[in-house]
Amino acid sequence: MSTALYRRYRPETFAELIGQSQVTAPLMAALRSDKVNHAYLFSGPRGCGKTTSARILARCLNCAEGPTDTPCGKCPSCIELARDGSGSLDVVEIDAASHNGVDDARDLRERALFAPARDRFKIFILDEAHMVTAQGFNALLKIVEEPPAHVKFIFATTEPDKVIATIRSRTHHYPFRLVPPAQLLDYLEQLCASEKVDIAPGVLSLVVRSGGGSVRDSLSLLDQLIAGSDDGKVTYERAVSLLGYTPDSVLDDAVEALAVGDSATVFHSVDKIIQSGQDPRQFVEDLLERLRDLILVDSIGGEAKSVLRGITDEMLGRLEAQAAKFGRAELAHAAAAVSDSLSTMSGATSPKLHLELMCAKILVPSANATEVGSLARIERLERRIGIGGAVSTETTSIPVAAPQVTPAAAPAAAPQAAPVVESAPTTPIAVVPVGVTISQLRTSWPRILDMVAKKSKKAYMVAYTIDVMALDGDVLTLRFASNYDLESFKNEAGAPDVLRKAIENELGIVVKFKPFMDPNASAPATPVAAPVVETPVVAPAPVPAPEPEPAHEPEVPTSRNTAVDEDARYGESLLREILGAEPLDD
Repeated sequence: MSTALYRRYRPETFAELIGQSQVTAPLMAALRSDKVNHAYLFSGPRGCGKTTSARILARCLNCAEGPTDTPCGKCPSCIELARDGSGSLDVVEIDAASHNGVDDARDLRERALFAPARDRFKIFILDEAHMVTAQGFNALLKIVEEPPAHVKFIFATTEPDKVIATIRSRTHHYPFRLVPPAQLLDYLEQLCASEKVDIAPGVLSLVVRSGGGSVRDSLSLLDQLIAGSDDGKVTYERAVSLLGYTPDSVLDDAVEALAVGDSATVFHSVDKIIQSGQDPRQFVEDLLERLRDLILVDSIGGEAKSVLRGITDEMLGRLEAQAAKFGRAELAHAAAAVSDSLSTMSGATSPKLHLELMCAKILVPSANATEVGSLARIERLERRIGIGGAVSTETTSIPVAAPQVTPAAAPAAAPQAAPVVESAPTTPIAVVPVGVTISQLRTSWPRILDMVAKKSKKAYMVAYTIDVMALDGDVLTLRFASNYDLESFKNEAGAPDVLRKAIENELGIVVKFKPFMDPNASAPATPVAAPVVETPVVAPAPVPAPEPEPAHEPEVPTSRNTAVDEDARYGESLLREILGAEPLDD
């Protein structure tokens, strides 16, 4: 029967304790200068070395060559307090969880009055000190405040706030912390080399991640993997299965499908996770971890290996290939969506539904109205048209067209048939129809106007009066109230470009403008200026004026009491109506 790893490798000196230099350095300095306090409070997360440090401190105080910062390991006290020792009569470890009352405190006080049996000090180590009741602490207060010269107290707890203030104020408080992953990974590699265990690449990284910075938890998990391995070889697949993580193959399929927008593969991966009985929340955590790795690889390239410790060259190559299929903004958008979903999955009644909605949000960047979502849409559009990389396989069949210059058309018979006239911009703009509907454009129009207002107040004042009529491919028909409004839109410096850019940022499409005016709109009182060549908006074809209706002769009233239109009365009829005049006979 073998002893657990965390017991076989329990540190025996402060130098062997890893990740707690903020505690070991001042304690060793106090021991060297013989300025040891009568009471200590060690606090911190579980498995980080609180009780072990208390035992090491007891060895240092009762060593035959001490007090010293490095126990000799040869005297009876050091041998009895070693990891395989039987324990010392002068070092009393008390489980405060089961000895937390007034009677237990009274018994401890009575034992403290007796001198040590052999060693220099009588040391009381109270583990889980936060479990002591307030009455128990009050019963200990007097002896902790003024103990005999041969008594030392060491309190160890994970919740120092539950130790009453009167006890805390009489101790030297040393906070322990979780061990950093890099330092813990190096320690586990040395331990595996000492145990002569063959560990597959990537296994120790999973152990460190599962341990969460606790040395004891990490050693317990590693011990479990070693015990369950065949021929002393721990495989990556068995470690993933035992620790409950998502297999790399499933993560690779999901991430690559999200990169290219393959919805079928994404939802198939989600269904595979649910059907296999794995924890959906763990899948979301693993996906978030992978996206974080991709962001690091995309940001610093090959130097990410120094940050992602324990990663193999093969895995780094896969991450670089996956990061190349994303854009940086898309990665940030996906990570934000996964993080939001992770925070709302606690207590969810339908984890599969949450997973599918999360994937849908990642697949549709337009669902995110933030700046990151807009950048993600732009990056996806750039990949489709081949800017900054190869065109993805899902979009190779989409035609790419550049705006062409067409001469002004002849006057049309109806304003709806006015041709689209575009002048060539300085830099050719590639236009890709992406299936945006007129309803989507009208829904987004208030946000588009807000973007225009932030860019140019003058452009906003002109664009505010424009109505959206129709969207045919990349041709957007805009209704102008009058020809004067159209000329104001054209002549306002940059207004068409600002509006076009706002539409592109919101919907990811580049449009051409087609003006339209109501044929019943009145003409402006002042002549309009000539068309501006620099702007892609041009005046529509002249609209023929409607033919005037034939004028009707006003009817002459037959009697004085007959109601006659005021504008139609004149001459003799007006005299009869107003003055009551009668014509004279010849």
